[in-house]
Amino acid sequence: MEASVVGVYGFSAALALLAMRVPIGYVLVSVASVCSLIAYAWRPGSEFNLERGLRPAIGLIESNAYDFIHSYPLSMIPLFIAAGHIAYHARITTDIYEAMRVWLAKLPGGLAIASLFGCGGFAAITGSSMACASSMGRICVPEMLRFGYSKQLATSTVAMGGTLGALIPPSVLFIIYGMFTEQSVNKLFLAGILPGLLSIAGFILVVVIWSLLKPADAPVPKELSFSTRERGKAALRAWPALALMIIIIGGIYGGIFTATEAAAVSLAFALAFGALSRRLSWENFVSSMRETAYQSAALFFIAVGAKIFVSFVSLTGVTGVLVEAVAASGFSDWMILLCVVLLYIVLGMFLDPLGTMLLTLPFVIPLIENMGLDLIWFGVIVIKLLEIGLITPPVGLNVFVINSVVGKEIQVHTIFFGVMKFMVVDLFVLLLLLSFPIISLFLPMTMS
Repeated sequence: MEASVVGVYGFSAALALLAMRVPIGYVLVSVASVCSLIAYAWRPGSEFNLERGLRPAIGLIESNAYDFIHSYPLSMIPLFIAAGHIAYHARITTDIYEAMRVWLAKLPGGLAIASLFGCGGFAAITGSSMACASSMGRICVPEMLRFGYSKQLATSTVAMGGTLGALIPPSVLFIIYGMFTEQSVNKLFLAGILPGLLSIAGFILVVVIWSLLKPADAPVPKELSFSTRERGKAALRAWPALALMIIIIGGIYGGIFTATEAAAVSLAFALAFGALSRRLSWENFVSSMRETAYQSAALFFIAVGAKIFVSFVSLTGVTGVLVEAVAASGFSDWMILLCVVLLYIVLGMFLDPLGTMLLTLPFVIPLIENMGLDLIWFGVIVIKLLEIGLITPPVGLNVFVINSVVGKEIQVHTIFFGVMKFMVVDLFVLLLLLSFPIISLFLPMTMS
């Protein structure tokens, strides 16, 4: 059997299994292993020979798994995850929201804007979208509902704010993208900063317009009144969060740290602050380490499966066939890029972000390279598309996370209707990033 045919069957089987809700790690490992065995055992012009294909297939699986797990950049994933959990238990992340709440409470939609800043700060420390939506949802949504905010505005704001964890560094998706495309994680982190700030600005604009057009949805809480001294104290309490952001972003931009070193330093800082301030109990420390181990193991298993899948795709040569077919089609670069964008939007409606990225990168990256486009810029586009997928029906993961946090009293469709108002701005930001690559590339180009 032609190897490229095996590749097409393998990709189709992976999509079918994912549609059946089989976990992405099992899909990637099983499809890549079985199809690699078939490709080795059933060579063109000969019959299927299991013995001939078994040894090279096992060698491919073993070598890829070993090489990937022993990759130095991979160590930053558990470090950043641990730093995020420690920062949460030490209340570093929630202090950002509390500070913005004190300063913005009297503005139209002030609590919603404070929630967006809180989510942005949480994202800049933890790097996880769903963790951001879950943690901030427990804090911000009840607060807004208590002061009379509409259910739609309160829930959709935090659902959208949670997506910032995918774009604002440190982002686990950026780390994995960088490892699979052999791009600098440092540059990818910096490339996400301006698009992340642009996204926050767009979300704030939606909240302001919503609050002005429908004041009843975002009443100004008369009970909340803070003196200048209280505002100053709230701002001072947020200094650990600011310090962590400076360590991660400033350290990388200034050339002081690599991304891995920034992860280690930020974890050490969070631990030191938690211990010295007595905000971090031993029970919370153990819980943080347990969650870090669980999440890291799950991510490593998925990433190893993806590495084996990439080798399988390379073995079958299906990407070369795809590139040649696209080149022969006569499509312009913009038409091809539009098709790629639509592919991610459609897959994002049904698959989780990590699964979507790992399944598509082996096929999409050769197309982008063949067009001579910058892979750092394209990484930002991919992450932005995955971010949009987090709130796109029918499987908008952040929406369901918020729904699980607030309980059955708020229906999923209520959150989705609110999210659609923000989606317009999100798509506009995506268009800006596609049209002006300098937005993403400016900071990486000027880094030390």
